[in-house]
Amino acid sequence: MNTKLYVVLAAAVLALSACTKKDADQAADQAAASADQAAAAAGDAATAAGDAASAAGDAAAAATDAAATSAAQAVDQAAATTAAAADSAQAAATDAAAGAAQATADAAQKTADAAQNVADKAADKAAEEKKP
Repeated sequence: MNTKLYVVLAAAVLALSACTKKDADQAADQAAASADQAAAAAGDAATAAGDAASAAGDAAAAATDAAATSAAQAVDQAAATTAAAADSAQAAATDAAAGAAQATADAAQKTADAAQNVADKAADKAAEEKKP
């Protein structure tokens, strides 16, 4: 932007040196108008840069909010998954305990049946020995 301003000013100086006073006044007016236009363009560019920076800040804030929301959702999902896994583990432990209790009961029944068989055989043998 500064280079354009210097070019306009140089053109104005050259025009002034080649003209009469009236032409010089007109050239000076044109140079001043060109300088005003250049200043206005520079102001517009600065405003646009400020707007772009503001938009970038807004976009960064939105991205941060989205990331925080995603992280919170991930934590909630992980907590739900952990709770479901704990429920599954508890159900598996309950099933395992029930299975172990059933196996113990079956083993106790078999032991009782075997003891009854032994007792029956002992009774039969004792009865045979008592016979004359």
